[in-house]
Amino acid sequence: MSDTNFPRPGKVADAPAGNWVDQYAPPWLKPYARLARWDRLLPFWLLFWPCAFGLSLASLAGAGLGLPWREAILMLFGSVVMRGAGCTFNDIVDRDIDTKVARTRSRPIPSGQVSVRNAAIFLGLQALVGLLIVLQFNIFTIILAIASLALVAIYPFMKRVTWWPQAFLGLAFSWGALVGWSALMGGLSVVPLLLYFGCILWTIGYDTIYAMQDVEDDALVGIKSTALLFGRRARAIVAGFYAAAWLFWLAAAIMAGGGILYFVLSLVPAGLLAWQVQSLDARLPGNALARFRSNHLVGLALALAMLAEWVW
Repeated sequence: MSDTNFPRPGKVADAPAGNWVDQYAPPWLKPYARLARWDRLLPFWLLFWPCAFGLSLASLAGAGLGLPWREAILMLFGSVVMRGAGCTFNDIVDRDIDTKVARTRSRPIPSGQVSVRNAAIFLGLQALVGLLIVLQFNIFTIILAIASLALVAIYPFMKRVTWWPQAFLGLAFSWGALVGWSALMGGLSVVPLLLYFGCILWTIGYDTIYAMQDVEDDALVGIKSTALLFGRRARAIVAGFYAAAWLFWLAAAIMAGGGILYFVLSLVPAGLLAWQVQSLDARLPGNALARFRSNHLVGLALALAMLAEWVW
């Protein structure tokens, strides 16, 4: 499936230094691994954490006697596969824009390492693997997971038509909260909906921080984002989104049966979010990216808080 006569693979500008793809992947795989963003693990976790939240609260609400390890492992692999498929689709759609942005012009399609045709084939293979994973769940969850593809499909186009593409990313990236709950409960209720809304607000906040890296290029190219929309008010508005997200999470946990232990432990992710906002300065190289990356720890801390409440 490798492209003929593609340039020797080079590092992608915004990939972490020393990632495993650059160091260990065979040459034929590197362009596709970079296309699926396997060279950066953080986004997979950000897609998985809402799933973990949904599973944790469903367990807390009494869905079963033990932890749902099987479902969690399936959703972790599903997050890797579907994040890769989403990135592949996004790069196919954005290939012309990516050539105009310094951070993205070295990606496999705009740099010529992977053709659009082969990228589409690779997308189909990832989608097939994702479908095989989804089929391991109950029928309601299967339908729910497939429904999320509509959000995945429209997201790449939103930056062209609205200042709120981060909101559409939140709708897609947070869907796992609903899937995680339904995988154990077989349906939905107010609890996963509160959890879902909280994750949407969280995503808008952290992706606004991420978009601060590209405000100059985005303005020149004509791409819209909440980072551009909020401008100098971005820190205060992101703080508002983060605070509201924490309140939604708290309400969901209480309705699922959580108590004082969850409340106390949830102050850890709340503190991490507050640190992001307080120390955010997009004028400093790497500052916004570092704050964005710390959201993996936010997700981990919140999931552990929910699990600790379940154990208690």
